[in-house]
Order: sequence, then structure tokens, then C-alpha cells
Amino acid sequence: MLSKEIQLEVNKGAMLPLMEEFYTIQGEGFHTGTAAYFIRIGGCDVGCHWCDVKESWNAELHPPTSIDLIVANANKYADTVVVTGGEPLMWDMTLLTQKLKDQNLKVHIETSGAYPLSGSWDWICLSPKKNKLPTETVYDNAHELKVIIYNKHDFIFAEEQAEKVNPNAILFLQPEWSKKEEMTPLIVDYVMNNPKWRVSLQTHKYLNIP
Repeated sequence: MLSKEIQLEVNKGAMLPLMEEFYTIQGEGFHTGTAAYFIRIGGCDVGCHWCDVKESWNAELHPPTSIDLIVANANKYADTVVVTGGEPLMWDMTLLTQKLKDQNLKVHIETSGAYPLSGSWDWICLSPKKNKLPTETVYDNAHELKVIIYNKHDFIFAEEQAEKVNPNAILFLQPEWSKKEEMTPLIVDYVMNNPKWRVSLQTHKYLNIP
């Protein structure tokens, strides 16, 4: 149970439940292959059965950490920071993004879009989930739509999401890791027949890096 003082800091986004932070190569989507410092925020209620970071779901397991400390750590590494989760938009991202930008860092987010957009972002990667669909603010502002393909029906879901996202968003299909052998050939065929889409792979897993 958090003290009232800490809960107030969390509520306004001055402290966040930090799960982990690490410097690595972006493995997915538009910025694949580029160096980035990842900030993983705990807490998610979207509940994807194939999530590969289920330990992020319970925010109470991850201690509230001052955003000043998070920003100071990030500033030692790359010029690009990726805020991920969990679902980072469960928390107010305004103060964190403002302080990161004060350090002249480029600030990206990876989100399911299930909560309204907060914060100021240079790049928004929207990866929507069927069980909790994105809010209008994220559809309207996403730079990239990345749909995870676990089964054939997900191609239908992908097209539904492409209709809802803003027309400038770059469209990606990515095989769910445990189904990659089965789904990758289907994605390749689909993209060749529907070239508005691009293929995204979890290259960091092939490279055996975080």
C-alpha cells in the first residue's frame, strides 16, 4: 500500500512504477535496427494471453520511481527513448515526456492505445488489442500501426484497425513469436497482395538481445 504522498506523486506522473530500463536495439516496426533506451512502466489491464512480459501487469510489483531519476538514467545513453510497458498510458505521461524533451531526447511510445493519449511524443507506435480497443486520441495521432498476427482471423482485425487509424500511419503486420513459423509465410503473402502493409519481425529475439 502506497503512502498518500507517493500516491499523489504517481497520480500526477511525477513518480511511475518502473519495471526495468535498458539500452538496446529497437527490434520491431519502423525504427527496427536503431539504438534506443527503453523505459518499461509496470501496470497493464489489457490482458493479452500471448504477452511476453506478463510480469509487467501488476503495477504494485514495481516500485514508484522518480521521473527525475528515470530521465537522468536515460540521458546517459541514446538520443532516443522508448516508453513501453505494460501499458504506459495507464499513467499520466505529461511530466515524463516534458523532462525527456528538456534533455533534447527523441521520445517514442509503444502502446495498445487502450487509454487516452497523454504526453508529447515524437513517435507513437499503436499495437491494438481486441479485448480493449484503442481510444480515438491514439488512433488520431499514431505514426505507426503494428498488428500482431496470432491466427488467420487477425488479418481481418488488422484491416478493421487500418480503417480507424489516421491515414498517415504506417501499417505493419507482425507474427506473434510462438506462431512465427506458421504465420510468417501467411504475412509475406498477405503483404505481397496488400502492399499498403509492411512486415515487422521481432528481430531482437533473433539477435538474442533485450
